[in-house]
Amino acid sequence: MNAPVVGLIVLAAGASTRMGTPKQLLLYQGRSFLRHTAEIAIASICQPIVVVLGANAERMKPEVNLLPVQIVENPQWAEGMSSSIRVGIEALANLNQNLEAVAIALCDQPFISSQLLNQIVEAYHLTRQPIIASEYAGSLGVPALFSRTLFPELMSLKTTVGAKQIIKKYSSEVFRLPFPEGVIDIDTPKDYQKFQAIAGEHLQNRESLTKCKGGNPRES
Repeated sequence: MNAPVVGLIVLAAGASTRMGTPKQLLLYQGRSFLRHTAEIAIASICQPIVVVLGANAERMKPEVNLLPVQIVENPQWAEGMSSSIRVGIEALANLNQNLEAVAIALCDQPFISSQLLNQIVEAYHLTRQPIIASEYAGSLGVPALFSRTLFPELMSLKTTVGAKQIIKKYSSEVFRLPFPEGVIDIDTPKDYQKFQAIAGEHLQNRESLTKCKGGNPRES
């Protein structure tokens, strides 16, 4: 059986009002959150990849315009995440007619990894559940994958809540993947300060783990 064609949407259209500055451009390991997330997406088995920009789009474009991703702008970004999901699915469907599923990721979950995205796609391939969602802090959320059967519902979302509403609606049909670090998202300057402290420890842990395994931390 061939692996399913799974496109990926990176949602990066928000105005970061609580942060006071575009959080997509905050730095992690010397790169902006936006570039970091786009590079993680590119390193995964998801294809094609669409990055949805909105507020401050002109400032964001230089971060990703040389990467093998499709950049689309959401003129209705102020309506919330659901409008960006619509724009992203339309763009993916235009890029590949054989899309079986779509994965959705945010750029303010800095501990996302290409391994996690690959696990999500593999879980879909094995279970054929219509939704594969990340589980953290007792709830289900993104990164998450939705099968093609749910595209009409994703396209008709009208709230600022985004895809979580559909995950809740079909909770009995969701395959869950643990992603404890998904609880760390960045909305305020205080969040970013806390994250920087955690990020230092996280990197040290990864490096010591990799030394034990005899690998290169940059490969993971």
